[in-house]
Amino acid sequence: MHKKLLVLAMVVAFTAASSIVAYSFTCKVTAVDGGTVTLNCNARYAKKLAVGNKVKVRIKKRRVVEGC
Repeated sequence: MHKKLLVLAMVVAFTAASSIVAYSFTCKVTAVDGGTVTLNCNARYAKKLAVGNKVKVRIKKRRVVEGC
């Protein structure tokens, strides 16, 4: 009984994780004008977006590694 519940919980966890990854993609910022930001995305990903959708933006900062 416990093994079945554990397997079921693992299946649900992996399914949820894969659905989150499926809707994550990278675009490039091409223009910023006041509060308006223009993104350049692959056409395959752009089909998933529509006017009025809310998106979460995360900025990647490039870090410089200096050697001796």
